[in-house]
Amino acid sequence: MAFFLETLFGGLMTGMLYSLVALGFVLIFKASGVFNFAQGAMVLIAALAMARLSEWIPRWLGIESLFLANVLAFVFAAVFMWLIAVAIERWVLRYLVNQEGTTLLMATIGISYFLDGMGQILFGSNVYTIDVGMPKDPVFILDTVFEGGLLISLEDLTAAGVSALLVAALAFFFQYTSVGRALRAVADDHQAAQSIGIPLNRIWVVVWTVAGLVALVAGIIWGSKFGVQFTLSTAALRALPVVILGGLTSVPGAIIGGLIIGVGEKLSEIYLGPFVGGGIEIWFAYMLALVFLLFRPQGLFGEKIIDRV
Repeated sequence: MAFFLETLFGGLMTGMLYSLVALGFVLIFKASGVFNFAQGAMVLIAALAMARLSEWIPRWLGIESLFLANVLAFVFAAVFMWLIAVAIERWVLRYLVNQEGTTLLMATIGISYFLDGMGQILFGSNVYTIDVGMPKDPVFILDTVFEGGLLISLEDLTAAGVSALLVAALAFFFQYTSVGRALRAVADDHQAAQSIGIPLNRIWVVVWTVAGLVALVAGIIWGSKFGVQFTLSTAALRALPVVILGGLTSVPGAIIGGLIIGVGEKLSEIYLGPFVGGGIEIWFAYMLALVFLLFRPQGLFGEKIIDRV
């Protein structure tokens, strides 16, 4: 039982990391109706900015405090992601208003390649580390209930707490703020939103900035746990089944989908792997996503699209 609970907890923590990446997909889709293939590149370049700035700022400013250096690095990295959002709106999205979804999708693929290249030019292509003071040592809990207790990673627990706070803030932002309501209006109909005075260009800057901040948080957690390297951009591929499962228009769905995928991967590797062979953890999520595409394509919490003619 203790081993099962440890595996379950590890799956939940992995699922939270997937959910953070999936949140970026959901945010962009809710505001523009397009699937953002650049989200993985945004996670990568945000993590690179945080890693390199946390190295450079102590040398530039003579700061010895790790906490202060990380705070300044986070602020500058957030400003950097805002500048990227402004550039994307001004030089890409502004010219694609009311275009077909396929056109916008291809634009995000181009943005992805551009951000990958810019990341290498600005920050280098080595493997970097991010040290934000997250606890690394695991601890044993419930030692009075289970013999030897349960081995829990404090780093994973901290990441889960940060993710939960971020999701709560985003849910509040979309449901109870005027900007959040404007974002949903733009997603429903660009022309109608413009006709009632909603500035489309400003809304797109806001949503890409928010998606960039989510990517920054995800990049910091992934970078702290695994290091920052260019394979980090493929994290978006691991999040694709999450958004399919939870629904492209649901912020809570991204979280629930991530938890289901994370737990499913871990449990399938442990309990089904010996029967079907190794590697089930790699393809399990995609097979589950395929089942949902066949029987419930809108996902668990997504909105069902009905076209009337």
